[in-house]
Amino acid sequence: MQAVNSTSNQQLASNLVVADNFPRRMIGLLGRKSLVSDEGLWIKPCMGVHTFGMRFPIDVVFLTRERCVLNVRKDVLPNRLSPVYLSAESILELPAGKVEATATKVGDYIKIF
Repeated sequence: MQAVNSTSNQQLASNLVVADNFPRRMIGLLGRKSLVSDEGLWIKPCMGVHTFGMRFPIDVVFLTRERCVLNVRKDVLPNRLSPVYLSAESILELPAGKVEATATKVGDYIKIF
């Protein structure tokens, strides 16, 4: 799958993995040493994440049901807990720096296909 910022026409991930069941959501990116620049994880449903046990920082994009960017967290370090957004329906976990590189911001729309 892919994730593209429709507002800015910037690609967020060309290799997007979906975590849409309990085991996949629980494992997430644990055990990985890094995320390559074109990779990402789409967690759904999800309103908040943690980075406990991770080895690298990530960017976190909170999405509404319509896939509008509700909030972003840049360079979330390992062993942290994100805020929980009750309006979030899913979350994109991306390599650190991807949000800034693609100018992704609150209010943008993300196309996932």
